[in-house]
Amino acid sequence: MYLGTNVTPPIIHPTVHNVNHTFSTTVVPHIHPSHTTTVNHHMFQHKHFCTHTESCCNETCNQHFNCCGPGMMSGPVGPGMMPGPAGPGFGAGPVGPGFGAGPVGPGFGAGPAGPGFGAGPWM
Repeated sequence: MYLGTNVTPPIIHPTVHNVNHTFSTTVVPHIHPSHTTTVNHHMFQHKHFCTHTESCCNETCNQHFNCCGPGMMSGPVGPGMMPGPAGPGFGAGPVGPGFGAGPVGPGFGAGPAGPGFGAGPWM
């Protein structure tokens, strides 16, 4: 025999509390301005060079000596070959022997280029 379904009084349990979280996003713009200045520096290096040139000049003088003895010279007598008081090719002058005007010959008097370059009595 079926007696039917019995129902007891309900047992009430504590309420289960559920929390539902919802999220939303709000954008708040914060502006932080900045500026960059580029400064270009250029250096001029002035280098001074002091150039220097040199030159060379050679001057020559000639002396002729009669080493043959008296009467040994024959032919024409060249400049400066006449015997003077100090020997052939020498005459007394303001600078020393061989540079004065006198009985010696050309090339031993004072001239425009300095002593020893003037004309003597044989020119």
